Amino acid sequence: MKASGWLGTLGVVAVLAGAAWAVVDRGPLGRKAEVGVGYAARVVCACRYIGNRTMAQCLTDFEPGMEIVSVTEDAAAKRITATVPLIATRTARYDGDLGCALDE
Repeated sequence: MKASGWLGTLGVVAVLAGAAWAVVDRGPLGRKAEVGVGYAARVVCACRYIGNRTMAQCLTDFEPGMEIVSVTEDAAAKRITATVPLIATRTARYDGDLGCALDE
């Protein structure tokens, strides 16, 4: 394939990726993902650091439909991060005085 063919293909892929991102980021899926990761980060943070439960136990608290949300723990920083890949990420931190709060 000639260089101009590759450039054209790359341009089409870039436009399609941008359009898909705009739909997901601003559409209902993007908004639901933002709410879902915030909920997951906060609930798991409270479960781990206030309830003193294991991560495995905390993950059973998820509502149906939240299987796409993945959660990671930074135990040293008492921080829980929830992610829907390529769409949304939120982090909740535990503070002894304030409990668990989402990062800005």
